[in-house]
Amino acid sequence: MADVLKRLTIGGYKSIKLLRDFELGGLNVLIGANGAGKSNFVGFFRLLHELIHQRLQTAVAVEGGADSCLFMGPKETSRLEGKVFFGKNGYEFSLVPTNDGRFVFADEQTYFQGNFGPDRRSFGSGHAEARLKDHKDEEGFSGARRGVPYYVFDAISSWVVYHFHDTSFNAGVRRPRAINDNVALRFNADNLAPFLYRIASTSPAHYARIRDAVRLAAPFFDDFHLRPMPANEEMIQLEWRQRDSDYPFRANQLSDGTLRFICLATALLQPSPPPTMLFDEPELGLHPYALTLLGNLFRQFAGTSRGYLSHQAIISTQSAPLLSEFTPEDVIVVERTGGQSQFRRLRSDELSEWLQEYSLGDLWQKNVLGARPTDERTPLLTPNGEDSAR
Repeated sequence: MADVLKRLTIGGYKSIKLLRDFELGGLNVLIGANGAGKSNFVGFFRLLHELIHQRLQTAVAVEGGADSCLFMGPKETSRLEGKVFFGKNGYEFSLVPTNDGRFVFADEQTYFQGNFGPDRRSFGSGHAEARLKDHKDEEGFSGARRGVPYYVFDAISSWVVYHFHDTSFNAGVRRPRAINDNVALRFNADNLAPFLYRIASTSPAHYARIRDAVRLAAPFFDDFHLRPMPANEEMIQLEWRQRDSDYPFRANQLSDGTLRFICLATALLQPSPPPTMLFDEPELGLHPYALTLLGNLFRQFAGTSRGYLSHQAIISTQSAPLLSEFTPEDVIVVERTGGQSQFRRLRSDELSEWLQEYSLGDLWQKNVLGARPTDERTPLLTPNGEDSAR
């Protein structure tokens, strides 16, 4: 099983000038004003995923070229750096821009903390696409079948950034899908119907948990109606039944919010979930009660097994009600100061007096936590309501 992320360093990426050795736990909830850098943090993982799969240049071109990815542009920032550490392994890379808008590698390394100290392996410099994938099938130390590159590639590949925002009538999640596209839930849930179809037949207990969670969020919902399409048994589309009715409704008869909650519940309750999952503003379109349920699902997911952190969620949110479902240690405040994103984790001991009367969501709205669009002259209140600047 792949490992969750322990800590990371991001340097020179968009609004993130430098985030060094930042530790991550089971739950990591990013809050901040628009433009603070939350989405850039999540976007770094999208870039990392494309990078290790040798699609760096395409991903950079979509972003507008290398210059658009660098903090304040190439005159301010000469390179983009990333370091991720998980289990006993790690991966580091450094990218420099070219005159034609691409990146090339200044360095690319794997890391392993063995019994005799750290071992680093460099894949050189000057290449346009990552070499990690090319080395993942090599033998390990002393004739071991698998080496460090395999475990590094496997871990990073397993991390998924889910994005369920597109629930329009033309969205893939509402359309027929090949029934055999069911190995893993895709990042946008395009294959939700075949994925649920497989879970229902191979893991009925997990299927029941997903169904029951949806029932709580949408009381009218009874069950999914999963079957191959009569006209083409190699295809399937999402169908469902309402309570006290056997009529099969289609996905286009679900509201955007209900459909997004189904996607979220499926991701968080699937039988073999990715060890690290990222969600950018999962609250979009959800009812306040559904947000309470979602918070509970996140807490259940980010758990430990035998004292070992086995699953991890990284969540970017603008929702005060969803924030109230977490503890201060789960929360990372993101603020943009001097043009660069700053990250700090909350602490319960600093908020203990406040939390006797208010939830975290209340404190965010009262500007006690920061992470709101405000100028430096806006006063912060103390628990007794006085201006803290006095």
